[in-house]
Amino acid sequence: MLDPGGCHVAVGGIVDRKIVKGLALFITAATVAVAPAASGAAAGTEAETARAARIAWEPCGGPEPHGTGAECGLLDVPLDYGKPNGRKIQIAVSRIRSTVVAKDYRGVILGLPGGPGNPGLCTSSDCVPTAVGAAYDWIGFDPRGVGSSVPALSCDSEYFDPPRPEYVPLSRDLERTWLRRSKSYAHACGAAGGALLDHMTTRDTAMDVDSIRKALGLDRINLYGISYGTYIGQVYGTLYPERVRRMVLDSNIDPRKVWYQAALAQDVNFERNLRLWFTWVARFDDVYHLGRTTDQVRHRWYAERSKLRTAPAGGVVGPAEFTDIFIYAGYFQFMWPTLAEWFASSVNDPDAELLVEAYESSFRPADDKVFAAFNAVQCTDVRWPRSWHTWRRDNWRTFRSAPFATWYNAWSNAPCLFWPGRVSEPVKVDGAKVRSVLFVGGTLDAVTPFEGSLEARRRFPNGSLLAEVGQTTHVNSFNGNPCLTSAIADYLATGKLPPRKPGNQPDATCQALPQPDPTAPSARTTMPAGSPAMRALLSAVRR
Repeated sequence: MLDPGGCHVAVGGIVDRKIVKGLALFITAATVAVAPAASGAAAGTEAETARAARIAWEPCGGPEPHGTGAECGLLDVPLDYGKPNGRKIQIAVSRIRSTVVAKDYRGVILGLPGGPGNPGLCTSSDCVPTAVGAAYDWIGFDPRGVGSSVPALSCDSEYFDPPRPEYVPLSRDLERTWLRRSKSYAHACGAAGGALLDHMTTRDTAMDVDSIRKALGLDRINLYGISYGTYIGQVYGTLYPERVRRMVLDSNIDPRKVWYQAALAQDVNFERNLRLWFTWVARFDDVYHLGRTTDQVRHRWYAERSKLRTAPAGGVVGPAEFTDIFIYAGYFQFMWPTLAEWFASSVNDPDAELLVEAYESSFRPADDKVFAAFNAVQCTDVRWPRSWHTWRRDNWRTFRSAPFATWYNAWSNAPCLFWPGRVSEPVKVDGAKVRSVLFVGGTLDAVTPFEGSLEARRRFPNGSLLAEVGQTTHVNSFNGNPCLTSAIADYLATGKLPPRKPGNQPDATCQALPQPDPTAPSARTTMPAGSPAMRALLSAVRR
C-alpha cells in the first residue's frame, strides 16, 4: 500500500501538488529559536567536493510557491553505483534557501519522501515547518525513476481506468483476471524501464541521497523522512552513519517486514481503523443516518459496496473504486467527516455523479507513474514469495479477520510475482553508529504500524521515540498536535532528544488530538468532492 508524503513540481514548472492541510498547523506551531549548526556541517572535504557532480540551480519557473523563491536543478548520478563511470541518470532536486541573516543560518535539511514512488520536490517548500526552515536551506528531491527525475518510469497509463475488477477474488475467473492484469503490468514495466528496473532499490536511493550531499558540499546533513522516507533514512544511516547530523523519521517502516509481511500487517491495522471510523459514524447517527451501532454502519457500507458489482455508479465506481474512496478512513482521522458525508449521500440520497466526483477527487490518478515506481522499489528491494499459492493462502487467511483492505493491498503488490527487474538483498538496518535521530510514531497508525517505530528505535540506540498515543492519522508531524510539533521543532532547533528510557517503549509521549465532532459550532465545513482543496489534500497519498 502506497504511503503519503510526496508532492510534485516540474523542473522549470510550478508546484502543482501539495500535501495535507494539516501542514499549515505544523508551520504555525514550530515557532522556536534555532541553534547553530555543528561546525562540521557546513562544508565537505576538499577531495569529495572536487569529485562531486554539480547542480545547476535555476528558478523553478511559474508562480513560485508562496513567494519562497524555489530553485530547481538536475543532478547526474550513476545508474549503477557499481559502475560509477558508466551510464548516468538525473535526479530532480529543489531548494528553498534560508531567509535569515548569515549569523543565524543553521545549515541544510534534506527531505526524504514517502511512497515508494512519491515525488518529493515540494519537501523543500510547503512541506516543512517554516519558522524552523527560515534558518535552514531545505532540499527536496524526486527519487530515481520518479516525477521530474530522468528517466521517470511509466508502464501503462490506462491501468487504472475504471471500473476495474472487484478486488476480492470471489471466483477463480476473477482471480485469474487479476493475475493476468498483474503479469501484463509487470511485463509492460520491463519493456518501459529497461536497465533502470535493476537499480530502483532503497539502497540506490540512499546512495543518491549521499550524492546530493556531496553535490551540496556538505560533510554531514540533516534529514527529515516521512513514511517510506523513514526507510530511506534507516538505510542511509546504516550505510553512511558518519554523514548524519540530525534526523527526524516520522511513521516508521518496520525493517523486519520489508515488504511482503509489511503488507499483511497493514491489512490488520486498516481493519481496526475502519472499525474505529464505523464506530465514530454510529456515534453521530443523528447527523449521518447510517446506523446507531458499529455493526449496523459496517453492514450498510458493505451492502453499498455489493450493489456496485452489477451496476457501477455512473459507469465508473464499482466495488474496487468504492474501496479506493474509503481507504482514507484508515489514513487520516481529519477526513472522517468528509468520508461520512460521501457515504451518507450514497445511501440516503443516491447520486452517481457525486460518487464519481468523490472517486476522482480522492483517488483516480492521471497516470501510473507513482504505482510503477512503487512496484519498482518494492519488487526489487527483496525477493517476494514466488508461488501464487503462498500469496493466496496468506491473503485469504488475513481476509477472514481483515476483509476491508486485504485484497486491495494484495493486487497493489501482485506485479512483484512477475517482476522482471533484478532482485536485491535488503540492507540489514543497523543504526548503532548514528549519533542522533528522533523517531515519531502514532500508536494506531495503519500504514506504518507502531511496531515499526519501536523496532527502528531498537536498531538506533542513540535515538529516541516520540509517540502520539491513540492517533490513527498517518504521518504525525503534520496533523497539528502542538505537543508533537513543538517537540520536533525543538529537536531541529537544539538537537536535544528526549531522555532514552529502558526497555521496549517510547521515550516521550503526546496524547492524540480529539476525534472530529461534526456537530461542534467550529466544525470545519466538509470539502466538496472535486474541489481543489480535496484534490490537493489527496493527490500525494495514493498511486
